[in-house]
Amino acid sequence: MLLIHAHVYTMQPSEQGFVTCSDGFVQTENDKIVAVGPMSDCPELSGFAADQVLDLAGAMVCPGFIDAHCHMGLAEEGLNFEGDDLNEITDPVTPQLRGIDAINPLNRSFDEAVDAAVTTVVTGPGSANAIGGQFVAIKTYGRNVDRMILRAPAAMKFALGENPKNCYNDKSETPMTRMATAALIREQLQKALRYHEDLLKAEEDEDTDPPDFDAKCDALLPVVRGELKAHFHCHRADDIFTAIRIAKEFSLDYVLVHCTEGHLIAEDLAEEQAKVITGPLMTTRSKPELRNATDKNPGILSKAGISCAICTDYNVMPIGMLPICAGMAVREGMDYLQALAAITIHPAQIVGIDDCVGSLAPGKDADLAVFATDPLTIAAKPALVMINGKIVRR
Repeated sequence: MLLIHAHVYTMQPSEQGFVTCSDGFVQTENDKIVAVGPMSDCPELSGFAADQVLDLAGAMVCPGFIDAHCHMGLAEEGLNFEGDDLNEITDPVTPQLRGIDAINPLNRSFDEAVDAAVTTVVTGPGSANAIGGQFVAIKTYGRNVDRMILRAPAAMKFALGENPKNCYNDKSETPMTRMATAALIREQLQKALRYHEDLLKAEEDEDTDPPDFDAKCDALLPVVRGELKAHFHCHRADDIFTAIRIAKEFSLDYVLVHCTEGHLIAEDLAEEQAKVITGPLMTTRSKPELRNATDKNPGILSKAGISCAICTDYNVMPIGMLPICAGMAVREGMDYLQALAAITIHPAQIVGIDDCVGSLAPGKDADLAVFATDPLTIAAKPALVMINGKIVRR
């Protein structure tokens, strides 16, 4: 495909900000982008069949949107227990669980994601457990989840604050306090480190037996090695600092998810160079730890120098509300391009999938969206959506 005469928002970072082109083109081949730039650099149209060239007449082209934190496919709308696979509440420590094993890509939410130009989601277990399990980054178009995977696992889910407390308080089991939640996380990470050391000893000394297989420790090996990101669910400022404290103790590559009170401690987070996924926005303060929630949060963090993402936390918010949430952040003070980056390149960078998605650049996946109007407004609907070089909505 050759898309010409487009207002191209590549979202490719540069020293001047993000690369844009008021009259540009994007060329795709198979499932990749092969060229992007001003029309002066556009290939000769004679080299393409008529149905391979699309004149956009000034319409906006941007990368497909990315929801960096949701539970899409694990909690099916219209079903109760039968379709709820979010939380294994029989054990507060379940790092061995893989979100991919619960995802139903035939759930209607995937169609709604594509309709809103959300082409990639990072989805996985909920926040009832201190350690919930493995998140996966997948594309939103397909029938077989194994063919939709962008990265698996993409992160390990940890949770602090009210959710583990409430879940296990109802059962009169540990953890019933923030102290116990943090202690369980530390204990399991320490076990994983010991497991890692014992495996290394067995490799180095043929007379040393390897440890018995431990599914929990095995799942945490890439986390303690720094190979897999640790995503910490945390709303309140003290929980945010607990996440940072634990991450430093174990040298984890961490991400703060929700970070609801981040606006109260923005300078501290900037000093820590924290990676932040904010949201969901536009929701009620449904529990005590959300009492300081504000839609100004992403803008305040951004102005403090923090590159943050915006998520829906689906099914807290409908997945199709992702660009509208970014628009709300603009209304509440966030720079427009920073808000667009918060649902494109920033989530890709934070999750570690920016080598494939998040901006329009040669070699990246051909995931893109075309809009005739501002995509961050409630009335906007994409005129075209492409995933892996295939037009999936038009």
